[in-house]
Amino acid sequence: MLRSDFDFDLPDDLVAQRPPATRGGCRLMTVPLAGPPAITPFAAIVDRFRGDEVLVVNDTRVVPARLFGHKPTGGAVEVLVVEPLSRPGERPLRIGAMVRGKRLKPGAVIELPGAEAELVARRGDGTVELRLSGVDDLWGWLDAAGRVPLPPYIRRDPDADDRARYQTVFAREPGAVAAPTAGLHFTPALLDALRGKGVAVHSVTLHVGPGTFLPVRTDDVRHHTMHAERFAVPAETAAAVRGARPVIAVGTTVVRALEAHARDPETDRTDLFILPGFDFRVIDGLVTNFHLPQSTLLMLVAALAGRDRILAAYRRAVEARMRFYSYGDAMLLRREGGRWT
Repeated sequence: MLRSDFDFDLPDDLVAQRPPATRGGCRLMTVPLAGPPAITPFAAIVDRFRGDEVLVVNDTRVVPARLFGHKPTGGAVEVLVVEPLSRPGERPLRIGAMVRGKRLKPGAVIELPGAEAELVARRGDGTVELRLSGVDDLWGWLDAAGRVPLPPYIRRDPDADDRARYQTVFAREPGAVAAPTAGLHFTPALLDALRGKGVAVHSVTLHVGPGTFLPVRTDDVRHHTMHAERFAVPAETAAAVRGARPVIAVGTTVVRALEAHARDPETDRTDLFILPGFDFRVIDGLVTNFHLPQSTLLMLVAALAGRDRILAAYRRAVEARMRFYSYGDAMLLRREGGRWT
């Protein structure tokens, strides 16, 4: 299975640089088993539900995880906080992070806004361990000192609007460095409309890490290594998705969390790589954004609905000038009895 099998042509101007004027103001492509995809306003997604489904969202909260500091000698350093490493109550705080700066070795000191960090060790996944001084509340410190970590394909600095719009309305648990972007389209009113129709809405937590943006560099995609991400599936959600109702995931992160939990209910980290041929045990449908060419996210979507069907839908999306990636438009896929509706 080759990386080039998941390529498509995408004009640069279709990469959304800002969210739509209003939350949920995007377009929705529904991909059927036969015939052309249907493109509607996103709010029409309510009409695509019968009312017997379980809709699962990711309630992770994006933290302002990007920090700018310097070495004592003055050299600039950029830090992206990836995850906390400290045990509860442990001081000083330890974090996993990605750092950018010249000649940073274990023992190096980084001056950050309101804190000082010492590089303790390099980890095997491209991140480092930092020990923080002057910080007791990691999330409170980041809220005050950090910047929203917009994806690399959004070619501008974050602004005040991103603090709200690069966050879902159901965000609860801090820890993500990227938004579960399919969830950005949902409003409280839309969720109420789905519940009113009979849809059961549940949540999981998967803290999206920077690995979501890492390109696949191996020609044979089966040799690509995924970064592990922390996740949790509440008992109530696990019970709901084991029932007879169709399960619709809001975003690829929910797919990975539920499918990983189905394979090992005891784990709290997953590096599950979903490729065509994957045996889906939980998921019957997916709300998702349009993804990068040759990306692991596109491969997951192709695994669910079929590579040819998805690439044909992407070509149609380009023709219709739909908006791509985090702040872009959405797609709905679902199957019944192993077949696509």
